[in-house]
Amino acid sequence: MKNSDRSPWNFGRLFQTLDYFEIIPVFSWVKKVLNKSEKKRIQPNGGKVMGLVLVAGATGGVGKRVVNKLQAQGYQVRALVRDMDKARNILGNDTDLVVADITKPETLIPMVMGNIQAVICCTSVRVQPVLGDTPNREKYYHGVKFYQPEIVDDTPEHVEYQGVKNLVEAASQYLPKSNDKLIFDFTNPSTEVRDIWGALDDVVMGGVSESNMQMTSDGALFAGNLSTANSGGFASVRTRNLSPILDLSNYEGIDLRVKGDGKRYKFFVRAESKWDGIGYSYSFDTVPNIWITVRIPFTDLVPVFRAKTVKDCPSVDTSNICSFQLMLSKFEYDGELNPRFSPGSFNLQVESIKAYGANFPQFVLVSSAGVTRPNRPGINLDEEPPAVRLNDQLGGILTWKLKGEYSLRNSRIPYTIIRPCALTEEAGGKEIIVAQGDNIKGKISRENVAELCVAALQKSKACNVTLEIKEGENKVSHTDWQVLFSSLQVDK
Repeated sequence: MKNSDRSPWNFGRLFQTLDYFEIIPVFSWVKKVLNKSEKKRIQPNGGKVMGLVLVAGATGGVGKRVVNKLQAQGYQVRALVRDMDKARNILGNDTDLVVADITKPETLIPMVMGNIQAVICCTSVRVQPVLGDTPNREKYYHGVKFYQPEIVDDTPEHVEYQGVKNLVEAASQYLPKSNDKLIFDFTNPSTEVRDIWGALDDVVMGGVSESNMQMTSDGALFAGNLSTANSGGFASVRTRNLSPILDLSNYEGIDLRVKGDGKRYKFFVRAESKWDGIGYSYSFDTVPNIWITVRIPFTDLVPVFRAKTVKDCPSVDTSNICSFQLMLSKFEYDGELNPRFSPGSFNLQVESIKAYGANFPQFVLVSSAGVTRPNRPGINLDEEPPAVRLNDQLGGILTWKLKGEYSLRNSRIPYTIIRPCALTEEAGGKEIIVAQGDNIKGKISRENVAELCVAALQKSKACNVTLEIKEGENKVSHTDWQVLFSSLQVDK
């Protein structure tokens, strides 16, 4: 095309694009001031960080802390309780409470179990000092004070074994069979999902191609008209920078569910918030009018800058995903042409974008250190904690906890089993020491146990692992959960 035939630059569309993606800092700042509005948090699926977690034993010392920590991290929480008034006093008015009893399987109905993504079970029998052993029947704190204990209310067999078994069997019917992370569900988009995608076409380089992302009954429709006029040749839609960023470090790649027109498209992942930085690209072909799943391993992403590959570039930082982009381009990479390219109208329907990868725990069970020690050959009971020495007197509490563990291991639900040493009401914040083989002794705060329960849900290395925990002497400001779980062996 001769320069005299070149269409004038559409500065109106260019300005709209730059404004949408907040590339003009001064203008964006002025607009925020005039609108007196704060920047919205932009996150897939309406800002829901995590799915719905059912917490059993939610009013106990560990359970109530688990509820608080889940809520603080953006999880939806459903607390399974037996006494609504007591639970409301402990957990407040903002927690979703359901009345049920794990020892009564008929109460584990769809209203209780429906739509759950994970379960954290902190239930336990009540242990308190024998009547008359202390003046005020003080609570029996492991690791702090010791009074002659007794079981009250229900038995260890009913709670630690049969109750856990009932909860496991119910959960197996409702937990999702896949641990894929749904990033965008375009079949049921939230307001945030509708607003997060914007057109980024070759108008930024003087071209005249046009596209947009519309929501339809079949999902999102990336469509428009691609023109090579004015040396253009690409149309795309891109998300604004996600806030907070998306951590996909526990996943292996992205699955796109799409129906196209036979053309070849590109999908981009960006791990930096810069407007014109490096993008990690993957090209994929579509089949006309047929729904397909495009699997994109993170290892197959190509680092590119303006359609040119970047040599010696590190792999994408999957812990820092900032944005996504879909593109139809005349070019492949480094000047090579897209083999399926043709100018004109195009359309690509997108049903969902998911992260796929290794399994994650769906059921976290708080058990107890010492469960394998009663009747273990060669054990010296005088050197063991009270729970081991008094196992028979306490109705076989550790023996039944161990059977509860086996009901979970045999269920095929991905799990983490946590065996804390003596529990205390001390503040958390000390280093967590982990072991396997059920030999360690010590104490640990309920605060630290609750932190570990929540962390396990987010780490694939915690899947199908049983561990004992106690606290060390040193204070720590942060626990590297990935390192902690990576040191452990998967159960045989």
